[in-house]
Amino acid sequence: MKYLSCIIVLFCLVSCKEQQKEKEQEEKMATMEADTNFKPKETTVYYFIRHAEKDREANTDDPHLLSVGMRRANHWAKVLKDKDIEMVYSTNYKRTIETARPTAEQAKVKIELYEPHQLYSKDFQEKTAGKNVLIVGHQDTTPQFINKILKQNKYKRIEDDENSELYTVTISPNGKKTSKVKKYPLTE
Repeated sequence: MKYLSCIIVLFCLVSCKEQQKEKEQEEKMATMEADTNFKPKETTVYYFIRHAEKDREANTDDPHLLSVGMRRANHWAKVLKDKDIEMVYSTNYKRTIETARPTAEQAKVKIELYEPHQLYSKDFQEKTAGKNVLIVGHQDTTPQFINKILKQNKYKRIEDDENSELYTVTISPNGKKTSKVKKYPLTE
């Protein structure tokens, strides 16, 4: 009888712990869903680009841009000149920061760093609400970020030799989200 009582108590403890885990998971999912339902009071426009051409011969995981990459970074500043960029975000890599720098300098704003594994957090949404924002990322994080905002799997990994695409995501005050992509090849 003693053993049966112990088994019943143990079963109840395990069962309660599992219910608590399920409840925590449901709360976490609800919070994540709420984060992606954020509605700004004004229109928010995100401009996404992948970093420019990097030095593939460098013996490092964090290479600088090639001269053609620097030309492209300056080209992006020209393309984005009339977009009234108010914030610039970059991952913490030389190639993304170097790509972002000309636009940030032109807009007279500081480059903010973001973690690619924390895409579209509530904090990020609140900071960028109603603003025009440039986000410089990578061939995988850029489409992941956009898809997270759109809540759909619309964009795939960017081809390795593709550095000329500008993705624009617009969030209207009513919460409607639209996106488009356009190529801006380098001009000589």
